[in-house]
Amino acid sequence: MNFGKTSLARRLVLGSAVFSFVMLGLTAWILSTLNRQQALDLFQSELDATLGTLTSAANVTDYGEVFIIETRAPTDERFSTPLAGRYWLIAGLNTEGDRISEVSSNSVWDWVVPWDDFAIQAAINAPGEPQFSDSVGPNGEPLRIATKSVILPGEWDSPVILIAGADRSEINRITRQFLITLVISLGLLALGLIAAMFILVRLGLAPLVRVQRDVADIRIGEKQHLDDNYPQEILPLTLELNKLLDHNKAVVDRARTHVGNLAHALKTPIAVLMNEAQSDDPMSSLVRRQTQAMSDNVQHYLKRAQAAARAEVLGARTPIEPAIEDLTRLLQRLFAEKGLSVAPGQVEPLVFRGERQDLDEMLGNLLENACKFASSKVRVVAERGTPEELVIHVDDDGPGLSPEERKEAMKRGVRLDETAPGTGLGLSIVKDLSELYSGRFELSDSPLGGLRATLILPSV
Repeated sequence: MNFGKTSLARRLVLGSAVFSFVMLGLTAWILSTLNRQQALDLFQSELDATLGTLTSAANVTDYGEVFIIETRAPTDERFSTPLAGRYWLIAGLNTEGDRISEVSSNSVWDWVVPWDDFAIQAAINAPGEPQFSDSVGPNGEPLRIATKSVILPGEWDSPVILIAGADRSEINRITRQFLITLVISLGLLALGLIAAMFILVRLGLAPLVRVQRDVADIRIGEKQHLDDNYPQEILPLTLELNKLLDHNKAVVDRARTHVGNLAHALKTPIAVLMNEAQSDDPMSSLVRRQTQAMSDNVQHYLKRAQAAARAEVLGARTPIEPAIEDLTRLLQRLFAEKGLSVAPGQVEPLVFRGERQDLDEMLGNLLENACKFASSKVRVVAERGTPEELVIHVDDDGPGLSPEERKEAMKRGVRLDETAPGTGLGLSIVKDLSELYSGRFELSDSPLGGLRATLILPSV
């Protein structure tokens, strides 16, 4: 499948890939955000549970001295191990909000628990509600801090501040690992989706490739119409193409009919003029020459019009070998008195993509010219040129032509040898016919010593 800049498959695959990457990227962002928030909520619920334990374990004297009932204190061993990543602090405040006493876990050791005035004030304004903030631990690790303000039972009616902190490195590692796993998984999914899109595009566009092959078969004559077993989405296109083929054939048939009618309509008036101009006076001679010229021109353009109509027909195919054999056999008999050897050389089994009548016209003119000027032999060789072209060489051992004479010989009505019979239209007709089929006609020196005429025509 071709993926050039204008490829429909390329647009579909790239468009689907971009859309998939955008949606999968958005999905990755949403899932990672939800996972991070869920992990953070779980982490904060543990801190809130620690604050609840501290609330039941904390006490305060009538003078604002805070202390903790050891049997009710949090039991996590990390609160007892110095700088282990889990910390708590209980602080008593006076009526002005100043800290007058505090007690902390053994894990605090010689470190000072962060005192966030903003979080403290927010906790005082919303008693019993935990306030969460971020800070930095004694070893530079990230901490999550939970702060709560409570009024403990007793005579002391000022707030007591409870603070619980924990190292959030582990939760950060877990969320980061989840994100990496998610990105890898979605990346593999994206690759799988792109591969699936590529396969689906190939399967979806396969009928169009089939249409292309069938149209090519029609062009080379393998088929006359497109099949009618295409998918529903493609069927209207193929039906319209079949109608177009039928219309093209009808137009060509009408053109052939009109050309034939014109040839018949002109034949009688020209014959009458020629018959009436048979006397020997100068005026009759002039009329005869002009009428003959008119007849030659009419024949030339009628042949060209007929060939143009035939060249428009799709699917015409003509084997080369039988045509060459028939023409060489005919010309061998016609020029038997001259003692010529007219025979095919190496002829490959090629097929001309065109009408037999046009191939006979071109080859017949070339062979006839070669026989007129050859000394003893004429050879025809047919070979493959390119995968889509065939090459026919007609060689003779006559006097040949100079480069200037070859250019003149291509012109319509030019006869380099006025003693030879003919109208001078043969080579120009060959040139016109070959060009109608998008081919070429060339003249060059022959290996036999005379002239080589080369036809390059479309092949199946």
